[in-house]
Amino acid sequence: MYNEFYNLTKNPFQLNADPDFFFDSSGHKRAKAYLRYGLAQGEGIVVVRGNPGMGKTMLVKELGQFLERDDSITIGFLVTSNVDAEDTLRLLAATFSIHYELDDTKATLLNRIEGFFKDQAKQGKRVLLIVDEAQNLPKQSIEELRMLSNFEWEGNIVFQTFLIGQEELGKRIFSPDMEQVRQRIVATYQLNALNAVETKEYILFRLEKAGWKGNPGFDDEVFNEIYDFTQGTPRNINNLCDRLLLYGFLEELNHINLKAAQKVISELKEDNKEVEIQETAIVEEEFSEINTEDQNLTDRVRFLEKKVAELNRKLTKEQALLRKAILIQLDMDDIYSDQGDN
Repeated sequence: MYNEFYNLTKNPFQLNADPDFFFDSSGHKRAKAYLRYGLAQGEGIVVVRGNPGMGKTMLVKELGQFLERDDSITIGFLVTSNVDAEDTLRLLAATFSIHYELDDTKATLLNRIEGFFKDQAKQGKRVLLIVDEAQNLPKQSIEELRMLSNFEWEGNIVFQTFLIGQEELGKRIFSPDMEQVRQRIVATYQLNALNAVETKEYILFRLEKAGWKGNPGFDDEVFNEIYDFTQGTPRNINNLCDRLLLYGFLEELNHINLKAAQKVISELKEDNKEVEIQETAIVEEEFSEINTEDQNLTDRVRFLEKKVAELNRKLTKEQALLRKAILIQLDMDDIYSDQGDN
């Protein structure tokens, strides 16, 4: 493992969202400011959206740590899938440990939830639901959360929602039939990628958090190459840098130069190309099953958009699996080597 080779205390480019590795870029600072403004308002909906891999989940976890010190807010985190409005209410109830029966009617479920809000209000608390991957929520589910924000106790709003999601969330909320939801939005922010300077700072920040003492060293050109390939998307930076350190370990490098970075990027491009070829073949096979005579142009466009989104998700998973497979193999090699020495 490269952690031992480079004397690192942990993996600096791990995929899971560890708040200890939260990097306060200019974009993330503004996103936090909008979220905290929403908290100060004490009502309404706050929306933060951005492309996959921009660090939205990390932002949510950092906010959670900040709110742990606030006794006036009861906070719940919900990661959504594509569920209908009534199931969204059940997920909300489960998030806040509100007891309900599986055969409860919607009216009964709402009464239980509002009873919970009332109990919290009596204790001087406000309920905050933070929904991650909120782009998965159907319009009716978002509308249901909007309706819950109408609940008051002694003239005070006691329920607030933060919606964190991908670009589809913005398209959904700003569609013509969501006017009432938009009227409840007190702040919205678009989270964008890091710039070239922030990309270098981000890499060094995560390395230092993992105990990096300058080994390996990096040529300045390496950071520019990383930015050009990743376009400042944090998840892509993590994937590339993880692979780069692995390459450095295998080649026993104490200094990463431009040639090494270009070699790893070339390998990643080949890996991605193989995945794209396989996925394209699958899409073409599925698309050929569509009877174009019976489907209008709009249906075919929607089909293609859906498949493109699926390809992006699968590609991310393939990259993660490939990295895990390499690391597992290295561990096995170490075990066999130790056995051979014995």
